[in-house]
Amino acid sequence: MTLVILNRQRTRKIDARRLRRIVQELLDGLAVESAELGVNLVGAREMTLLNETFLRHHGSTDVITFDHGHSVADPVPAGASLHGELFICVDEAIVQARRFRSTWQAEVVRYIVHGVLHLQGFDDHAPADRRKMKRAENRLLRALVRRFPISKLAQARRPA
Repeated sequence: MTLVILNRQRTRKIDARRLRRIVQELLDGLAVESAELGVNLVGAREMTLLNETFLRHHGSTDVITFDHGHSVADPVPAGASLHGELFICVDEAIVQARRFRSTWQAEVVRYIVHGVLHLQGFDDHAPADRRKMKRAENRLLRALVRRFPISKLAQARRPA
């Protein structure tokens, strides 16, 4: 399993090792047997550029998922390996945390869960699919919050 976490933003300090453990727990909980997953933490400027370049949408967004393993038309078989990249906008997490009375750290983890669900074949375009995906997202996020002190993502580790 290859998991790469890249912090390319400077808005908030993030404990990348702790985030790696959270993502690993998520993948284990979903019974993902193999994965090549990149998680890129970016700022609003970079996310806007990605969103406009690749999705032709104006402005920033919370998460963009690039699936390098399956085409959109193909169903993802159970136990399939994941091959993709997630781009998570920390600036958007801060804004949405205020809106939903959450923390930016919980929003970052929610976006990662959301992106991984997309890599597993979940879709959120139709209302029924969106509700199904949101239920799975909430269930997985609750399990991760029980297992990890999500607020400690803001505490960058000191070098040993």
